[in-house]
Amino acid sequence: MDADSPTDLESFYRDYLRHCNEHRFDELQSFIAEDVRVNGETQGSQDYIAGLEAVVTAFPDYTWSLQHLLIDGPWVAAHFIDTGTHQDSFLDVPATGRTVSAQEFAFYRVEAGKIAEVWVAADNLYLVSQLRRRPPG
Repeated sequence: MDADSPTDLESFYRDYLRHCNEHRFDELQSFIAEDVRVNGETQGSQDYIAGLEAVVTAFPDYTWSLQHLLIDGPWVAAHFIDTGTHQDSFLDVPATGRTVSAQEFAFYRVEAGKIAEVWVAADNLYLVSQLRRRPPG
């Protein structure tokens, strides 16, 4: 992949996202640098992938629905609407069976054909408020 080509970087990112949405986490090593940094801290690819797997454990039908995608040099900016059905504990909330959605924004820096840095903000407070909402009645 040519990091200077927005078309190639977009294709790379969409392929990565497809793997995430198909929950093919065992294949993500080819997309993520071994020493990936997340929100300013070295996390490493194994822990990064484990974090995605933990979300899908709690929400087995979880999807990241891409709303906006911008490419600027080695940077990819993405806006998602995340959705899933809560089937296991998440952020200390036991399974509720509720379907939820939340906004997520992420910036990725791609270096040498792999995601080397990620800055991500998901609206987990709103997501948890949906899980804790009392049913009508």
